[in-house]
Amino acid sequence: MPSEETTLALEDSFTAPLPGSTPVGPADAGEEATVTVVLAPRQPFPEPGQPVAGASAEEVEAAYGADPAAIDAWEAFAARAGLRVVERSVPRRRVVLAGRAGDLARAFGVELTRYDHPAGPYRAPGGPVRVPSTLAGQVVAVLGLDTRPVARPHVRLAAAPQVSYTPPQLASLYQFPKPPASPSGWVGVIELGGGYRQSDLTAYFSGLGLTAPAVEAIGVDGATNSPTGSTSGPDPEVALDIEVVGALVPGISIAVYFAPNTEQGFVDAVTAAVHDATRRPAVVSISWGGPESSWTSQGLAALNQACQAAGPLGVTICVAAGDSGSSDGVNDGLAHVDFPASSPYVLGCGGTTLVASGGTISSEVVWNDGGGEATGGGVSALFPLPSWQDQAGVPPSANPGGGTGRGVPDVSGDADPATGYQIRVDGEDLVVGGTSAVAPLWAGLVTLLNQARSTPLGFLNPTLYQALGPGGDLRDITSGSNGTYQAGPGWDACTGWGSPDGALMAPALGEG
Repeated sequence: MPSEETTLALEDSFTAPLPGSTPVGPADAGEEATVTVVLAPRQPFPEPGQPVAGASAEEVEAAYGADPAAIDAWEAFAARAGLRVVERSVPRRRVVLAGRAGDLARAFGVELTRYDHPAGPYRAPGGPVRVPSTLAGQVVAVLGLDTRPVARPHVRLAAAPQVSYTPPQLASLYQFPKPPASPSGWVGVIELGGGYRQSDLTAYFSGLGLTAPAVEAIGVDGATNSPTGSTSGPDPEVALDIEVVGALVPGISIAVYFAPNTEQGFVDAVTAAVHDATRRPAVVSISWGGPESSWTSQGLAALNQACQAAGPLGVTICVAAGDSGSSDGVNDGLAHVDFPASSPYVLGCGGTTLVASGGTISSEVVWNDGGGEATGGGVSALFPLPSWQDQAGVPPSANPGGGTGRGVPDVSGDADPATGYQIRVDGEDLVVGGTSAVAPLWAGLVTLLNQARSTPLGFLNPTLYQALGPGGDLRDITSGSNGTYQAGPGWDACTGWGSPDGALMAPALGEG
């Protein structure tokens, strides 16, 4: 990059090293790397106040894609800096630049340091990213220089389950619509590690007597379907997501988007799914996340916009709300919510403890084992209260100052490992729980509801808050707490409006 080029620091691109990190020296300057430059939409996205009908990909691209002139300007920047352009995308609003890490660092005005951390080594810049001042107004984020892990899978293995369910048994208890003989469309699943084995899927669905889904692994940013062979790693998350959706909608097609566990990987995986012109998934399930406070501001903004873009395309995104109660695993004495579940453009999914007798639900309360594992939920510190949520009774934040914000979650479902889900992973039959199970549970339900519609439900939250939840079309959970927040009648910051009642939801979400 020419030295005379005036640059501007993107202050929201920098955050301190992860707690527990140890610097081990400069990053390898010769390492090949990529940077994703996320650009602003040509016009602002519509506010999430009303249900958003599905539009064609071409219409969405014309309205909310990147300005091609901005992409051209970044290509010129890459040429000046000696970098390669490996992808330009108007609908995904991004330019992907590649080169040696040292060249990328110089181009963006940072020094890169290598760190050791219990979660794995990573590199990070020592200050904010700098971009040409003539290009700064179009930039949402510059991702890829920082490779720290940002999310964790929200799955919990059961030590001694009291009872367990197959997904079809839960579908019966929650009165899901009957699956069609030949379902249409795709469901997208985001994974930031691990993998699945076809032999596990074949054995699992054969054991249930169900038609197995057609599963396709899609690599993002160099990641692949890579099972670790260990049930203590991320493999149970991958198996859980596929097996729950596939068992709820037998024969459905499932696209699994594998990406690195970084801000760049997470954002690129979601945009790959939402803008997948080949498969066009109408529902995307995400069971990974981290506390809002663990993200850089630019990474959070880029992922939030990636979720926001799903609405105009008619895509529903279901996200696990976390498994560490109202603290979300942050040991600072404050309440925290998990992101991206706290995005106002997704369906946040909390957790319950479910007990059934004689084929019906006999008890359902907030999932909280009293030992630190409990459903996430609370009030966002970063996102304001959406207009569709302003009549739900979201309480002030429990933190000092009692601020207002987006309430989490929106809905719930069985998540307690003690009343968990039967899955098969790495050759073993296991029982697992966590809100990781609730995201694909709701993804399966939305997919079933979509089968009876000519257009997909898309962004469901306004309808949920204006018509379904207040009308009693979900199972209200009124007992229990996630630590700081208590369940009660109506919406609460533990289980949202409650768990699904498919018999009431199906007619309410019919055509028109």
